[in-house]
Amino acid sequence: MISAQNHPLQLSGSKYWLIAFVGLFLAACSPKIQKNNTKAPDVPKKVEEKKEKPAVKFTQANISLLIPFKLNEIRLKTATKAEVEKSAMAIDFYQGFKLGVDSAAAQGLNFKLNVYDTRDNNSQIEGLIKNDALNASNLIVGPVYPDGLKYIKDYSIAKGVPVVNPLAASHPEEFNNPNLISIVNNIDLHAEKLGYYITKHYNPENSVLVLINPKDPGSLVLSAPLKAYLESNRKKFTFQEYASVFTMELNLIKNKKYIIIVASQDRKFVIPTLDKLVKLKNSGLDIDLYGHPDWIKQNYNTDKLQLLNAAVTSSYKVDYKSSAVISFIKKYRSAFNFEPGEYSFKGFDIGFYFGNLISKYGKDYLKHITEEKYKGLHNNFSFYHDEKLGYINASLMLLRYQNFSLNLIE
Repeated sequence: MISAQNHPLQLSGSKYWLIAFVGLFLAACSPKIQKNNTKAPDVPKKVEEKKEKPAVKFTQANISLLIPFKLNEIRLKTATKAEVEKSAMAIDFYQGFKLGVDSAAAQGLNFKLNVYDTRDNNSQIEGLIKNDALNASNLIVGPVYPDGLKYIKDYSIAKGVPVVNPLAASHPEEFNNPNLISIVNNIDLHAEKLGYYITKHYNPENSVLVLINPKDPGSLVLSAPLKAYLESNRKKFTFQEYASVFTMELNLIKNKKYIIIVASQDRKFVIPTLDKLVKLKNSGLDIDLYGHPDWIKQNYNTDKLQLLNAAVTSSYKVDYKSSAVISFIKKYRSAFNFEPGEYSFKGFDIGFYFGNLISKYGKDYLKHITEEKYKGLHNNFSFYHDEKLGYINASLMLLRYQNFSLNLIE
């Protein structure tokens, strides 16, 4: 277990817990490691030189979590539920992260978990840097927003300390930090996943690939890398691009399978698009629809999505029937007296994965991050390394609307 020096205080009228900080700091420690003092046998010099040096294990690993609780905006005694919910994301993520590190600590490594309220303000991060609060960190998780990640870049590079981007889907090029570890898949990876699946599973001879691209800024973010991927692929589809499905209708080819990708996440555009596609489907057009990743959170009509055989890429999915998820929910309820949310699952996966990685490889943990795959409660991790952009999680899922739920198809 990780035991906090300052215990959480529950606010009346709210299901959420806030952490009481002294100087915005919370330290936590896991059980001690039992060291083996048996002397290793002598090894001939020539053999010793050929072997890799064993990983230097930590006696205590220091993890700093930078997250915007915004405690300065909340009065503990008089806070309303609405005021507390402004900090709900940070609280959920922290509590899940803490349980993840706590689970990793069962292997015997000491963890010192330092938690700082950034208040979503770069002056707070500057204060931590100037006061040397982060100097002992073996890993920094956060800040959670792009501005904070950009602000901490120079410190991360100067100190050589890895920084985890836990929640922002921004492309790593925005930060240009070789020590950055990006958890959430950027839109280029979504486009690549979509392009790969389509070129793998459809026959160009009997298919027409249609991109519905209204060319607003949001649509261009997905359509540009998708078109680049398709153009570089050896399979050449009959490809058409339209600003809307209403112009597509004028150029239909009979007896063809239509693979339609809608690049927009604008509800005002997507809703009439789905309505029109349903009419085309009911009139006999064979359609498979692929949507923008943001559709998962936008609650479109499930009957229409199922009729269109719609699918979306996603970096996360929680299987509430799995034994691991059921076990986590029970532990979370027991520890915090309410249900885990989306960010609780995200926090657990990140805390558990990096806790295990550090415990297993010690100071060399970054050298092994591309080798250690992880299937989590919420996210899956499979990192590749870019010398300029750092470590990027490339694990993505493709989910299809079936039986009134989103089901994994790849």
